[in-house]
Amino acid sequence: MDKKNIVFMMDVDIKGDGRYASSRREAYKYSIDSWKRWCDKNDCELFVLNDLILDNNKMGICWQRYYLFDILDANKIEYNQVLMIDADTIVHPDTPNFFEMTEGKLCGVQFDGSWDWVLRSIENYSKHIFDGYMMSWHKYFDCGFIIVNENHKQFFQDIVSFYFVNQDNLIKVQETFHTGTDQTPVNILTHQRGIDLKLLPYEFNMNDMNRKEILNDDLLFTKCGWIYQYNAIPNNKDNELTNYFMKKTYEHFYGELKDDTK
Repeated sequence: MDKKNIVFMMDVDIKGDGRYASSRREAYKYSIDSWKRWCDKNDCELFVLNDLILDNNKMGICWQRYYLFDILDANKIEYNQVLMIDADTIVHPDTPNFFEMTEGKLCGVQFDGSWDWVLRSIENYSKHIFDGYMMSWHKYFDCGFIIVNENHKQFFQDIVSFYFVNQDNLIKVQETFHTGTDQTPVNILTHQRGIDLKLLPYEFNMNDMNRKEILNDDLLFTKCGWIYQYNAIPNNKDNELTNYFMKKTYEHFYGELKDDTK
């Protein structure tokens, strides 16, 4: 039996603020169903993780996804390639099979959001964590979309080890300079360790759409890309706008979600 490609997503309720707040997770059912439909169409499997690996106070939830290979092995899931995708996304039903584009490399999406934030994040993590090592900003990728294979198992183990060795400093840099959690350190580690990387264009994970002034009711953004991420939306009290646009985009492509679908 051939190993399948896997789409891996975290949908964990930590009963707090941020990406996995209960109010935000309400819309993740639309993401999950859109990805299930895409997987069925492309002979892939969807795996949704609903439980934390460690208490969130011991390891930030975004870092826990790098236990990916341990999670799949523990669930006896065989795989060819694995996409780690954020749960605040909707996938276009006609999205090309990106697993066929990787060339066996670690594959990400070229970041095209707030470059001021990226440059400041690289600068501060470089200075305070990486002894001045600087990566090329134009090779920066979005960790909301990463494709890996079994050749990257050791690298992911190294990321987890890196977190625990540097945990206190990572949290300090994050809280002092507002540099984000895992994304920039993982970018720097990828380049520092010479991991073979391929970047897909922005349309394979369209984040920061509000900053580009394309997140509008007419949903024109659905005509210029394949995967849509509903992050960094201002005035988003109780994640109402995230939920609104995810539901609206889902229904644009797939119609009303059935009550028994999760």
